[in-house]
Amino acid sequence: MSGVVIRAAADVTGDQEIVVIGSQAILGEHPDAPERLLLSPEADVYPLHRRDRVDEIDGVLGEGSMFHDTHSYYAHGVGSETATLPAGWEGRLVSIRNENTRQATGLCLEKHDLVLSKLAAGREKDIRFVTDAIRGGLVDVAILEERLEAMPLPADRVDQLKQVLAGQKRRVS
Repeated sequence: MSGVVIRAAADVTGDQEIVVIGSQAILGEHPDAPERLLLSPEADVYPLHRRDRVDEIDGVLGEGSMFHDTHSYYAHGVGSETATLPAGWEGRLVSIRNENTRQATGLCLEKHDLVLSKLAAGREKDIRFVTDAIRGGLVDVAILEERLEAMPLPADRVDQLKQVLAGQKRRVS
């Protein structure tokens, strides 16, 4: 999914660098990620240099669009503030660029940053994603715990999320 979405978002926005911030970002490091991590039909993306054109992504590639009808998935134009991410996440983006992206560059959240954003969101589907990523061995819990300290969250929320991670760690052990 990501390659086609990156290519299409680049075409629509005129920006050759597209940030993939939602669950589909896992494909940046794990192109063969387990199916259970790829259940969402939506790719949350934004153009890195043309943020003023993010609404065009929804209009042309969004839910209910011809793109959606053709591919059975769609793009959702978002802002960088959509996800709660640890400090330094921009420097850890994973670049994908190939024939499938038509040489546009997809900048995908690094897997630990992605999992932490899902943990912070805290919805049931996000916690399932966290659980599946940990159980599947795709992420290192020690790195998650370390980066959790760099999340822009109140201390009591960080403590809550530490407890959730500790519970996840016990389930895997």
